[in-house]
Amino acid sequence: MQYWIIQTLNSLALGGLLFLLAAGFSLIFGLMRIANLTHGSMYMLGAYVGVSVLRYVPNLWLAALIAGLTIAIFGGLIERLILRALAGNALGQVLVTLGISFIVADFCLMVWGGDPIPIPTPAALQKPIIIGGVTFPPYRLVVVLIALATALGLYLLMERTRIGAMIRAGVDDRQMARAVGIPVSRLFTMVFCLGAFLAGAAGVLGGPIMSAYPGLDADMLPLALIIVMLGGIGSLLGAFVGSFIIGAIYTFGTALLPDLAYMILFLPMIVVIAFRPTGLFGRPLS
Repeated sequence: MQYWIIQTLNSLALGGLLFLLAAGFSLIFGLMRIANLTHGSMYMLGAYVGVSVLRYVPNLWLAALIAGLTIAIFGGLIERLILRALAGNALGQVLVTLGISFIVADFCLMVWGGDPIPIPTPAALQKPIIIGGVTFPPYRLVVVLIALATALGLYLLMERTRIGAMIRAGVDDRQMARAVGIPVSRLFTMVFCLGAFLAGAAGVLGGPIMSAYPGLDADMLPLALIIVMLGGIGSLLGAFVGSFIIGAIYTFGTALLPDLAYMILFLPMIVVIAFRPTGLFGRPLS
């Protein structure tokens, strides 16, 4: 019983971390209609930026904020200087983002080396929690709480603010939104920066669980893609539900059937798309 409880808590922690990554990816995909293949690289770069910040400022939360802002600026520059010049050329945008991800991977390897770099857990969260004979790291529970708070914040932003209404209008009908005076191009930049911020901050927050290492981008990007396709493009609810579904499947699949972990991971996405091409909560792209 203790094994199953611990694995369930691990799956919740991974699901929360995946939501921080997939939420921004889903918003970018839903609004801009491109698969931002630099998203995994932004996660990895955020983790490495956090490593550098922690050398001078030993505060994980501040490191996550600084890394998130740094990656947000980086994402805004990509959108403004590169992707906007390729507007309407979806294939060109995908190839460019793929190329940038390779450049970022080589840059990280050159600057931080090829060895994994652990990110320490905050001292206040290092003492394990013991409940009913079950021992569990409190930091992972904090990650779940951060994910829930982020989900609530994004919901309020999208559903209860004027900016959120404009973003939803841009998602539903881009041309009509432009016609009524909504600055869709600015929304693109804002959403891209928001998605990049979440990815960069998630890289640092995931550091105590996964560390920073070369290839982290290649490990995280497929999970984000699966979550978006499973939950539905542009759907925050879909990203939230999909993240915890994939977190559970990945955790239990790796623990119980390691040789079939990836098959088990992709199978739910294939089944859902076969019967519901837009995903669990997605709508057809306009």
